[in-house]
Amino acid sequence: MNTFVYMVRHGDSPKEGNERTRGLTEKGYLDAQRVTDILKDEDIDVVVSSPYVRSILTVEKLAQQIGQNVLVFEDLKERIFSSGDNRVSDEELIPLLEKSFYEPDFSLEGGESNADCQIRAIKVLKKLLDTYRGKKVAIGTHGAVMTLMMGYFDHTYDLDFLHSTSKPDIYKMEFNEQELIHVQRLWGEN
Repeated sequence: MNTFVYMVRHGDSPKEGNERTRGLTEKGYLDAQRVTDILKDEDIDVVVSSPYVRSILTVEKLAQQIGQNVLVFEDLKERIFSSGDNRVSDEELIPLLEKSFYEPDFSLEGGESNADCQIRAIKVLKKLLDTYRGKKVAIGTHGAVMTLMMGYFDHTYDLDFLHSTSKPDIYKMEFNEQELIHVQRLWGEN
């Protein structure tokens, strides 16, 4: 029996503010309802999330719909780009992402590398695959960490893939044990 993981990239969030506590914009809230609508017939068994508010808010209604709370895992948080708690601007982020994908061990002082982020997030994902074998798990996540988790199993999920994603976005990943066998994008189909 295969396990399904639904990577749910968070909805639109304010451009300013603390990385951990930034919520969703009005559009983000509307899109979070669309996420719930898209996934309502998937028979999700459990909903987990990054500890960041915008990710939790994106999957919270889905969890409520199945009568559960969102399970929060600290190590599913977005890649730490710098030592500060505030969002890195797009002007700074784009070249930082490019360098990070070409040099996986690169990080700014106080930040973490793609390699380190991938290691911590994959530990959680593998644990989820073991714990919920044969089930359907939705994960509230972020662009970079989602790409790094998907890229661990298939190297075509890279910087170009990250740039092609939207906020929100949904990818249904099918696993046989811990082998990725299929990925389907659900967000653009509905």
